[in-house]
Amino acid sequence: MVYFETPRLIFRDWREEDLPEFREMNKDTRVMKYFPKTLSPEETDGFYNIIREEFQKYGYGLYAVETKLDQRFIGFIGFHRATFAAPFTPCIEIGWRLGTEAWGKGFATEGARACLKYGFEALGLEKIYSLTSKINIPSENVMKKIGLAKVTEFQHPNIPEGNPLKEHLLYAADSCFYK
Repeated sequence: MVYFETPRLIFRDWREEDLPEFREMNKDTRVMKYFPKTLSPEETDGFYNIIREEFQKYGYGLYAVETKLDQRFIGFIGFHRATFAAPFTPCIEIGWRLGTEAWGKGFATEGARACLKYGFEALGLEKIYSLTSKINIPSENVMKKIGLAKVTEFQHPNIPEGNPLKEHLLYAADSCFYK
């Protein structure tokens, strides 16, 4: 099922044939630079199952994204229910992960902006958060470009002390202010 489109991207359900590319993406150290570790094929398959379960439970989630030009799977952009222990959780988080071949083309910004619009207008979400490690400047730049406002900085409870990824940024948008 196709949920929505942008001029260059299609947001759709996941397919089994996405798994090989998704596995490659999640074991790429460049893609996973701002995550605690790369994922094994088994861990990626588990993540894939979680994504599919969220779609079944909520009717939305981390959408598989493909390019209109060649119908190639390039990663995901979408929503996830963050439930780790923090003052702002549980919450709906927007996130993205694209393979390196999709970098530098504005896909993350184009896709995340469209996803926010879809979340507020079609899904009726009232507030959407985004978070990343403080050192992940590329993702913070996308957050700024799509109109999210910085809320706070926090120590991510699932990252060990001393890890440079522990310090996180929290951004958000409210439906009444997002245009």
